[in-house]
Amino acid sequence: MSVQTENPKNKQTEETSFAETAMRLSGKSDVESRAMGAVDSADDHVDTMFKHSTTASPAHRIIWDKVAPLELFRAAEAPKPSDSCQKVMDKSVEVVRRHREAGTLQDANKKIAPQVFKDLGEAGYWGMLVDKKYGGQGAPLQIFGPFLSRMAIYDATISGLASVHGCIGAVDPVNTFGNEDQKARFLPKLASGEALSAFALTEPNAGSDLTSIRTTAKLEGDEYVVHGEKLFITNAQCGRTVGLVCLIDNKPSVLIVDLPQQENEQFQIVKYGLWALKHAYNVGLKFNGLRVPAKNRLTAGRGDGLTIAYHGLNYGRVALCAGAAGNMRMMLGDMLPWSKFRKTYGQAIVKRELVQRRCGSMAGYIVACDAIVDWCGWLMDQGYRGEMECTIAKIFGSERQKNAAIELYMKTHGGRSFLHGHALGDNVHEFLAPCIYEGEGEMLCMAFFKSLVKEHGKKYFEPVGKALSKLGVTKPNFSNPAHIAAFAGPGSAIMKWELGQRFGSKSASGMPELPGKLREYVNFAVHALQRGPLEIHKAMMKYQLGLADRQLKMSEISQRMQDYITIIVTAMYAGKKKDEATTMAAEIACEELRLKVTGDRPSDSYYKRVCKLGDIVADGGFKQIAGQETAEILFKY
Repeated sequence: MSVQTENPKNKQTEETSFAETAMRLSGKSDVESRAMGAVDSADDHVDTMFKHSTTASPAHRIIWDKVAPLELFRAAEAPKPSDSCQKVMDKSVEVVRRHREAGTLQDANKKIAPQVFKDLGEAGYWGMLVDKKYGGQGAPLQIFGPFLSRMAIYDATISGLASVHGCIGAVDPVNTFGNEDQKARFLPKLASGEALSAFALTEPNAGSDLTSIRTTAKLEGDEYVVHGEKLFITNAQCGRTVGLVCLIDNKPSVLIVDLPQQENEQFQIVKYGLWALKHAYNVGLKFNGLRVPAKNRLTAGRGDGLTIAYHGLNYGRVALCAGAAGNMRMMLGDMLPWSKFRKTYGQAIVKRELVQRRCGSMAGYIVACDAIVDWCGWLMDQGYRGEMECTIAKIFGSERQKNAAIELYMKTHGGRSFLHGHALGDNVHEFLAPCIYEGEGEMLCMAFFKSLVKEHGKKYFEPVGKALSKLGVTKPNFSNPAHIAAFAGPGSAIMKWELGQRFGSKSASGMPELPGKLREYVNFAVHALQRGPLEIHKAMMKYQLGLADRQLKMSEISQRMQDYITIIVTAMYAGKKKDEATTMAAEIACEELRLKVTGDRPSDSYYKRVCKLGDIVADGGFKQIAGQETAEILFKY
């Protein structure tokens, strides 16, 4: 996870951000304009920390560059884990398997048992992302992601907690933004599991709007005194460590807080009923004058609290997709014994087209998620920010898991899905909740769109807006000579760009050898993406400064662009695997995405291929679930 402290090409300035400028020009209030400006500035600051910023990312370049860089969509092979790292992963899986078989994975309250946390700490589980210097493994994300998929097969909660602790908990903030003293004090405890962690950001009135944070910390001597309330904080309990986002001198900041071992007048736990995350602690935190050492404030000079919050979220989004890939492996593995056992009219339902299609589609989902996790991990390990790519991972993984659980897994098991002890009935909220974790999907679609249009807007539309604002208008009236004069300079640049897009040539570089069908899908997606600039530009021209309020339009374009990119990533991944079942699964995933974006009806050829893949899966030919343990068939007759 290579992070740079500075990117000279992207140095943040004190100028008003593009978002704030656009909001003001469109007539938004000062409050909304400043809030969006703060978020945009934090985003800009995060960009400066990476070797490759957002505009250099594959997702941005494949749309805006005239030569589509396909070499950036084919991840290099993941490095081989070190012997010590492999040992940690194997031991951690064995800990969970052993406790599950013994029935000791959860305590009397149905939460992950304290002994499990302890045993995982001794195995090294909590230090996977902590540098070896501080007692961890320093695993690259390209290794960590697939490991979470493997762990999720055995227990999704424990897989998710590795992300909560290492990606969005205290590990990433200290590792990235802490000074040497803070790293030395906190990282060894975080690596060993002596300190389990969480990130305390959300508040009763602050969810997606991070600028609404109201928790404060006031300096008194050599301590900060904290007042405020946090909500929906996963993995938080007395005695644990949190990265606390709060206002210090009215600026968002982060304090690393070792919570008291017991509740007291200065600190209380707020408990509530929650259907999701039921095997982990998810609580509210109340601070009524809790004192925190001033030396615990993260002040590495690389941004405020919003910058720190944004940084770790991307790792969590990849981890979410990895967890989805593991959960769907569990679902598919559980579907097969039942579908072979269950008969209708004398024939096992595994031979019925509906079930074959479900098995084939699930295999496609798994391969596509594996592809995205591998790709995002590789990019981030190479120093890419990954904002747009990790958004794709989060949205695709969460939506496919939701669809797999309801449309494929539940419908195959029928009424038994709701028996106590069935993975669907017992965990349905766990399968649905990722759609809002790490940012709700459609909100993230709009954030993806903003990242996509930001540079183009600054270059071509901001000058127009500023020129017109001097005249006191937001839209030009071309019957007015003054408006024509104001528009002439920036307007001519827009026209020149449009002509280049309409009549200039486009191509692609780095196309590898791929099986014919996969190559067709890549070409289809590349051509569609290369039409994207004009479509996006047309929307910007039509709605101009009002585009920010066209949420449905932004989300639709954004999701379609993400689907095209997913097709390319999936095809590229399968091409390097050279495995028949993986290739077929990738083809099914790509075809289903193609049907989604074009609105075409499925062909007989698709039905034939997806059913054939379902047969291969049922016969044990899909190695992604080979050797996987399956659940007991409930109410066997």
